[in-house]
Amino acid sequence: MSLQFFLITYFRNKLYDLGMIKSYSFNVPVISVGNLNAGGTGKTPMVEFLIDYFSEHYKLGVLSRGYKRKSKGFILASEKDDAKSIGDEPFQYFSKFKNIKVAVDTKRKRGITNLINYGVNMILLDDAFQHRKVIPTYSILLTDYSNLYFNDYLMPRGTLRESKKGSIRADSIIITKCPSNLSDFDRLAIKKLVKPTSKQNIFFSSITYSKELFSLDNSINISKLNGKQVNLVTGIANSKPLIKFLKNIGLEINHFKYRDHHDYSEKDVIDFQGRIIITTEKDYTKLRKFNIKDLYFLPISVNILENDNFLEILRDKIS
Repeated sequence: MSLQFFLITYFRNKLYDLGMIKSYSFNVPVISVGNLNAGGTGKTPMVEFLIDYFSEHYKLGVLSRGYKRKSKGFILASEKDDAKSIGDEPFQYFSKFKNIKVAVDTKRKRGITNLINYGVNMILLDDAFQHRKVIPTYSILLTDYSNLYFNDYLMPRGTLRESKKGSIRADSIIITKCPSNLSDFDRLAIKKLVKPTSKQNIFFSSITYSKELFSLDNSINISKLNGKQVNLVTGIANSKPLIKFLKNIGLEINHFKYRDHHDYSEKDVIDFQGRIIITTEKDYTKLRKFNIKDLYFLPISVNILENDNFLEILRDKIS
């Protein structure tokens, strides 16, 4: 089955490479963030990192396909939308950032055109590495330190969405969720395995967890929960780093694990309420409607080593 999947994706990419299927570019900067592995590489915090930086300088728009949404076509996010109508990640962006436009469309070319018509002059494409219909100004490929794409296999044997050779389309490859003490030796070893082209840059990033837990009207310093039992609720692809962080600071965790993009119900809430509940920011956007007592989310952010160098390269490319 992996061989069949390889043939399908190989010939699809070949048709785009040869120009037999047309790709489109735009007169505004388009930055694509994506991966080769299916899920769990840290696309959402990376998109938020870019929003934080570029929204001060551009009229920024974020475009996603809106995975598992219950709607169709192009939607420009508004106050009437939620995770069901536009998808988990787009709803998180819309809820968190008020100075940008967020839209969903499976047809990215149409979505970009519509956003430009709404006055946007820079586009961030969320999870778009395999979307060849659009030629991005700059393409960022993410791969998780604990599941590097060059050690993986095509689906269904592994988690790769296409051949490892697809990485050649990336302008930058970022190794995400690295240990904070990653040595120069380890970085060099990874670079040798990646074998970047002369036009590609490799960066390393780690996740930084907030020291504060937040609810709609309260916050708690997480150190105050040291030694206490908490319920951890996650519906994400990879919760291992979060669990490790919480255990390292002394929390006793009762983990309620759901599938990525889980649609929470009243029955779920009955199962895990009763203690202080910690969840991810993505899950919180869906759980807050249930008015759960003692529900908090833990914000995360991306820390890119050689941050200035990465942003300088990116600015030069899109200017």
